Amino acid sequence: MLKTLKTYIGEYKKIAISAPVFIVGEVILEMIIPLLMAAIIDDGLGAGNMSYVVKVGLIMLAASFASLFCGAMAAKQASIASTGFAKNLREAMYGRIQEFSFSNIDRFSTAGLVTRLTTDVTNVQNAFQMIMRMFTRAPITLITAMTMSFLINARLALVFLGALVFLGCVIFFLMGKVGPYFREMFEKYDGLNASVQENLTGIRVVKAYVREEHETEKFKKASYALYLCAVRAEKVMVSMMPIMQFTVYTCIILLSWLGAKTIVVGGMTTGNLMSMFSYTMNILMSLMMIAMVTVMISMAKSSAERICGVLEEKSDLTSKSKFTAEKEVKDGSIAFEDVCFSYHGDKENLHLSHVNLKIQSGETIGILGGTGSAKSTLVQLIPRLYDVTSGSVKVGGVDVREYDLEALRNEVSMVLQKNVLFSGTIKENLRWGDKNASDEELEHVCRLACAHEFIEKFPKQYDTYIEQGGTNVSGGQKQRLCIARALLKKPKILILDDSTSAVDTHTDAMIRKAFREEIPDTTKLIIAQRVSSVQDADKIIVLNDGQIDGIGTHEELLANNAIYREVYESQQKGGDMDEQQ
Repeated sequence: MLKTLKTYIGEYKKIAISAPVFIVGEVILEMIIPLLMAAIIDDGLGAGNMSYVVKVGLIMLAASFASLFCGAMAAKQASIASTGFAKNLREAMYGRIQEFSFSNIDRFSTAGLVTRLTTDVTNVQNAFQMIMRMFTRAPITLITAMTMSFLINARLALVFLGALVFLGCVIFFLMGKVGPYFREMFEKYDGLNASVQENLTGIRVVKAYVREEHETEKFKKASYALYLCAVRAEKVMVSMMPIMQFTVYTCIILLSWLGAKTIVVGGMTTGNLMSMFSYTMNILMSLMMIAMVTVMISMAKSSAERICGVLEEKSDLTSKSKFTAEKEVKDGSIAFEDVCFSYHGDKENLHLSHVNLKIQSGETIGILGGTGSAKSTLVQLIPRLYDVTSGSVKVGGVDVREYDLEALRNEVSMVLQKNVLFSGTIKENLRWGDKNASDEELEHVCRLACAHEFIEKFPKQYDTYIEQGGTNVSGGQKQRLCIARALLKKPKILILDDSTSAVDTHTDAMIRKAFREEIPDTTKLIIAQRVSSVQDADKIIVLNDGQIDGIGTHEELLANNAIYREVYESQQKGGDMDEQQ
């Protein structure tokens, strides 16, 4: 885990090293000050030598300012290094997530990934900063102060040694108990974030069904679960401070009593006792710092494990070496050769079973089937969003696993079942298909997708701002914009996954007509619920429970396929009833 994390310190390594160097300077200067103070008391005030007091006092003042400067520089360097480290971690995780296949993403909840990018990184950042400052300062201060104390009076210094052993045992015991609570707490954070995300994403449905009270109650449960877990952790940690204070006061009492007796018998001077008191506070404050940092490290350890889980996750889909990968898709021909597929890699529970299929470049293919028949699963294997469990999928005569992933996906445009638009103008959304597209090209693809007409009605037309998720346009408008965006890629294969369900039959027909006339060489796969959307296709594939139940033209399937005939007749009856009404 540490080996993984330390690589992301990156360009901040020198700054991260300089912070402890300044800390060492600060500690050394601080340790000199009690000795100077003892000299003032014993050799200056005790001897009545005021010039000596002034001289040593000025040296002590200079040492104080130098210590202050070193402390300020250490704080500045540690802040820069820890913030940069957090930046690198977030960028690395975000980049890794972009490389994930769908199956990788399925292993992490969306809320869990958000928590890792925010709360978990912040915990690791704070721990890293504390390690550079307090965890460097505390041991050095502790060792230096203990050494100085033993040099002044070894017998009195044994008090500190006993306190050190006692507090070390307490800290070790408490850390062992509190660690599991912190791990559980971050899982509760995931649940809380999931509740918020789900509510905000589906806020229109929540309000439409008047379920605000239900959602509030669900959030309260998630929040209360986090509260209970945090309380359990705090109950363990709350005992640390009283124990440390008890140890501090015990040390001070013992030092006062034993020190007074030593002075009486002439074993040490008053100045030395005052120095011992200063070192006492340094030693005990160091122990408290170590305890605080240990708590933070324990919390950060749980966060670091979750972060490394993302950073070390290997994508299920790996592109071939740039020297061996196919970089050009010859044409839009598609072949499924004995393809079996399971989302969980379980060969006993297949979602697609022994699919054999050949599609010629430029053909229009309709895909029909009931809910759960694996229509979307079938087409997601073409751009290699998932890899087959067995068999092979070929595009342009080459197994998709032999292509460079970017080269393959640049030639396959896919309009998913769930249409997604991003915050930005219509132009910016469309240029996801081609970032260098001209305004004329944007208008052309929008005309093909029957989107130009409604865009012109907006006051700002193509500069109209689309809210996050496309909430300020209708479902049909969103679908047409997504189709236009896909067309702008000029792909060899175009996949429409139930992407015209929200448009009327006339607009649907106009879009299909534009496809036939404008992109005849592009292979078009159209998943639809309406028979009318696919009946003029070159071939129609009927899927049933992950298997091909029939392939043919509209007329052939009406004559030979019971599922297709049943769907067609039920839709015809529905259409007749609509006309009568």
